[in-house]
Amino acid sequence: MAKKKLTAGLSVVVLAVLGFGLVWFKPWSLWVDETVREELPSAAATRTTPPTTPRQTPSTSAAPAGPQTVAAGKLISHEHTTTGSVKLVRLEDGTHTLRFEGLDTSNGPDLRVWLTDAPVKEGRAGWHVFDDGKYVSLGKLKGNKDDQNYALPAGVDWSAYTSVSIWCDRFDVSFGAAELARI
Repeated sequence: MAKKKLTAGLSVVVLAVLGFGLVWFKPWSLWVDETVREELPSAAATRTTPPTTPRQTPSTSAAPAGPQTVAAGKLISHEHTTTGSVKLVRLEDGTHTLRFEGLDTSNGPDLRVWLTDAPVKEGRAGWHVFDDGKYVSLGKLKGNKDDQNYALPAGVDWSAYTSVSIWCDRFDVSFGAAELARI
């Protein structure tokens, strides 16, 4: 009888550990792709002030007539193979958006997009550098494939940041990153 109770108790513990592991690691994420195909936000969608009327004269500090790329880079792999490009775009209304184009990385639990001041290093040397310095989380990664946009919060000075990381918050590791070169 004691042997049956021990076996039953051990079975419960094994199932609990297995269940916790599945919830924590979400291994199925590695085989499930989430494709996002967003267009760059248009001027009409981002405009917060009324357009200039013929009687008004725009100021010399007005934003350019269309979206303007102010920084760009190519993604490199860290924990998972990651490819694609990233651009920091100033929109017509003066706001900034981070844009991934042709993104291809693994899916994973709790992936975030971070704008950081950390250097981009190849391989394992780049795994843990992004949480050591200053960073701004732009939110959860919308998908692990294709084109997507992340608005920079108001008041964030994009020029204080030099790189972008696809950061796994669950395991404190970068899936991939790009250095942002000013244009």
